[in-house]
Amino acid sequence: MEIFVLIAVTITVVVLRKRSAVPKRSPSPSATLRQQTSATPPAFDDKTATHLPQPEIINGAAYVIDGDSLVINKTQVRLFGVDAPEMNHPFGKKAKWALVALCKGQTIRAEVTERDTHGRTVAKCFLPDGRDLSAEMVKQGLAIDWPKFSGGLYRALEVSDARKKMWLADARQKGRMHVWHQFEARQKSSN
Repeated sequence: MEIFVLIAVTITVVVLRKRSAVPKRSPSPSATLRQQTSATPPAFDDKTATHLPQPEIINGAAYVIDGDSLVINKTQVRLFGVDAPEMNHPFGKKAKWALVALCKGQTIRAEVTERDTHGRTVAKCFLPDGRDLSAEMVKQGLAIDWPKFSGGLYRALEVSDARKKMWLADARQKGRMHVWHQFEARQKSSN
């Protein structure tokens, strides 16, 4: 009797090994989809969950400082990814007034991306109709893409002569601050 049990166990082990060695057919795509959609999702485990912070949103009327800076609800905001001329630089006042025209009477939505080295809040700012203020300023030829910060997001929107017109902003982006300082020195000496 013991021999029969031993033989039965041996046969069972051999059969099971053979079955596991036979490659299984992969299920059809529709069967896989049925399995995925009918499967119950795993239970939420608060101890292992990663809580992503919600992006900070600032909504309100905008007070424009210059072509790439504004104040919304007492928070100074720098437009994400672009550089516009300073007020005392060529096209500086024109850039400011273009941004004023875009923002006038509008509620601006600012999605904060970071804080810059000057303590300003950097944000992607949108008009109520969804237009991106940075993109609008670049399309008007009154700001240029700043790839270091935007990853080149707005470069394709630049008008053909924008970098030539805003040569001081372009010089700053390329690290040629001596050009900037020479311009400002000439401005001071002519006043």
